[in-house]
Amino acid sequence: MPQENKNDKSYYVIIALSVVLVLMAATIYAISQNEPEKDAENTISMSGYAEQKVVPDTATMRIGVVIQAATAKEASDENAAIMSNIVSELKAIGLQDREIQTSYVSVYPIYSYDTTQKITGYAASNSVQITTTNLDNLSQIIDRSTAAGANEIGSISFSVSDDMQKQLREDLMNEAINDASSKADTLAKSLGVEITGVKTSSISESNGPRVYYEYDMAVEEKASGAVSTPIEPGESTVSMSVQVTYYIK
Repeated sequence: MPQENKNDKSYYVIIALSVVLVLMAATIYAISQNEPEKDAENTISMSGYAEQKVVPDTATMRIGVVIQAATAKEASDENAAIMSNIVSELKAIGLQDREIQTSYVSVYPIYSYDTTQKITGYAASNSVQITTTNLDNLSQIIDRSTAAGANEIGSISFSVSDDMQKQLREDLMNEAINDASSKADTLAKSLGVEITGVKTSSISESNGPRVYYEYDMAVEEKASGAVSTPIEPGESTVSMSVQVTYYIK
């Protein structure tokens, strides 16, 4: 066979192989591009929701003392003595060291601006943050603190503790997933398809806003002292939402 014919045949073979490779690449690309669409066509997504009303089991409040005196040392010493008495009263009620945390300490001058600015005295401020799950003690905490010399009671807030949230989480998750599953089953039956599995899921939790109470020292001063300060935690809502994507056929 002439050399020229051999070269021509090799040329055509190379061209044919190139065409085949191009077609194979195009086919593979088309399949890969269509795969997400196929997945999207063969899935349904549904949301589920569950909530529960709970009585908060944790209270946080701030108790403080502000004292004015002629010198910084006098103000600081008197403040420290009163705060020590308050802490002793709190521990006598049954509060642990971990439930009492110093949140603010300050000594600062008091100025007079009649003619020129001058220091007329000093003020010492000290406060502790109380965090407790023994809500039955709240009235005693306030009443005995004020009796011991506290003259600042900050906002009282109620919340759901981590332990309670952990207990509720599993129940709420099961309820929310069952809610999503029930809705998905209903939709699948309406569409004439069958759910074959779960593709993805996501969870969103909400513990509800903290509940705040304002304690008015002026009201306390007007009280006779025989009546205990009423404190009620009320209710808080803990909820969970889930988003589940199901495979169908």
